[in-house]
Formats: sequence, C-alpha cells, structure tokens
Amino acid sequence: MNSKATKGQGAVQNVNNHFERHLYERTIYDDACLNEHGEPEEFVAKSEYIEVFPKTIMNDVKRKGMPLEFSMNPYQGCEHGCAYCYARPTHEYWGYSAGVDFERKIMVKKNAPELLEKLFQKRGYQAHQFMLSGNTDCYQPIERKLEITRQILRICLDYRHPVGIITKNALVLRDLDILTKLAERNLVNIAISIPTINEDLRRKLEPRTSTISNKLNAIETLSKNGIPVIAMVAPIIPGLNSDEILNNLKTVSEKGAVDFGYTLVRLNDTVEPVFIDWLEQHFPDRKDKILNQIRSIHNGKLNERLAIKRYVGVGNIADMIHQSFKIGRQKYFSHKEARKPLATHLFNGKRGEQLSLF
Repeated sequence: MNSKATKGQGAVQNVNNHFERHLYERTIYDDACLNEHGEPEEFVAKSEYIEVFPKTIMNDVKRKGMPLEFSMNPYQGCEHGCAYCYARPTHEYWGYSAGVDFERKIMVKKNAPELLEKLFQKRGYQAHQFMLSGNTDCYQPIERKLEITRQILRICLDYRHPVGIITKNALVLRDLDILTKLAERNLVNIAISIPTINEDLRRKLEPRTSTISNKLNAIETLSKNGIPVIAMVAPIIPGLNSDEILNNLKTVSEKGAVDFGYTLVRLNDTVEPVFIDWLEQHFPDRKDKILNQIRSIHNGKLNERLAIKRYVGVGNIADMIHQSFKIGRQKYFSHKEARKPLATHLFNGKRGEQLSLF
C-alpha cells in the first residue's frame, strides 16, 4: 500500500478483479492534468480514455426496488474517484480493476447521441423518463472536452423527451441554455449529489468532484432558472457524514432544492476492499468504528444485496438516520411544492417538427 495518497485519486490501489486469475497493476502520473476550473494541477494520476462502440444505449433497470426504470451512461468508469461508489465492480466486466482502473481507464461512448436518436425514431417508441447516468457521472471531467452529454440533452430537447440527470459536478451549468428550455416544458429534473457539506471531507471522500461551494452554487443557479433540483444526500456513512444530515438539508433547501433523496452506504463486492483501503489511508483511527457501524445497519455485513432492504437498514443507527431525515423534511421541505412527474405526452418522434397545439 502507498504511504501517501495520490492527489485527485480515491482508490489507494487496484484491487483484484475476481474474473481474472492474475493481477496486473500499474500507476501512471501526469504533471499537467486540469482541475475543475481548467487549471493545471500537479501530481494527479493520468487518465486514459478508451472509445467503445455499443450497439444500444438505453439500459432497462430490472433490479427490484430501484427508483429508476431506465438509465443511459455516456461513460463507463468515473474520474471523480469516490471510494464508496457502488458502480466500481462494473469495471471488472471490461477486464479492469474496481480500484484505480475505475478512475483512470474511462470508456467513452461517442456514438451515444446517434444511438439515442435512432431509438427515438423507432416506429412505436413510447417516451419514458430515463436517467443520465445512474452508473457513472455524465458530467465527469472529460465531458468538458467531449460534450457527449450536451449532445444528448440537445436531442432530448429536439424530440421533447423527458430526462433526469444525477451528477456531482457543477459542469452541469455549462448546459443551462438547453436545460432551461427543457424545464419550460417540464422535461427535466436534476439531482445534485452532495453527501457532505464539509469541504475537508469532500476532498478525501470524492476528490475530483466539484467543491461544496460550486455544488451549492449549481443548486442555486439551476433553481433560479426554474429547473427542479433534488439534493441527493447520499450515501450516508455512519461515523463519517451521518452527523451533518440536518445541516445539509437546511443548506440545500435554502439554496432552492425542491426535494431530497438519500441512501445508506453499502460496500458491494469489490467496493469493500477499495473503501477499507481508503479508510486506512485517511481515517486509520476511525476505520474499525466506521466499518462496525456499517455492519450494524446491514445485519452484520458490509453489503446488502436486496435493494428494498438496504434502503431501510436495521438497528438503532439506521433508525436514527431515518429519523434525522424525517425531521429534516418537516423543518426544511414541508413548504416545498410536490415534485411533478416529467411530461411524456410532448414527445415527437420526428426531430424538429412543430408540435400540435391540441
């Protein structure tokens, strides 16, 4: 294990891909990476971008208990580097590690906008809300250059198709022009992931996401432009960010969020060794306490596979977390208007044609 954490990186090392017999590990450094402001940042591990060519782009989310039915991921892997990310094990299907590889070997789907438009043009296609991204972040740093997400949003606007977005990156404000037009037709909502409002913790927990101040500015700016924003206060990690739930809810409510969501952390599959290594690196004195509290909410395990159970959890700590969110909703969100389902009836399968007035 490295004695010093790599700047801009969440995972400490590669963990073994359980599909592979052997582990091959290599760490690369680059002295000219750009941070979220487009400024050079030294000693950041270098990312590799690999173009892939999927034949379909919409994912039918079949797992029971999930809050979304369809998702679309322009990228696989994520440079944001969140040690707790549940999507890390999906990188193993590509032959990579859920550790450093997940953050540094990014699969890019440049043909995603083309595939989406072909889907919309299919005879008999019925509009339904889908989520960007659901697995990895559609506004991760490389999006600044490639603009795949922006192209997707433009297609959704042209076809009047509803879309939800979840992101940790204030880069979403770049597309305010398109998002405002979608919101005017009730075709978009945006979830900003903000598990902590402690900037010191944010730097360790999700090192290449936007700063707390930039996330809060994104919530405020989107809200002022009539775009519904949901704060995703997730995941809640007992002993790490569970003590700031009420302050977080108060802050995002004041910035204009219309609703919030949350989940309890779970260390599924190879997320477990990545997160344990991360704790050892950043919070060695609290590691055992945090892991034991996570076990306490999942019946003695670090992971709960059944979605319906892991959202609820068990025991006193899980109950206290749920109670904190209940109080937060009453105090800071009871005056908010109920979220409306996004419109599906405006969908027009012929791009750019004038919609009927009746």
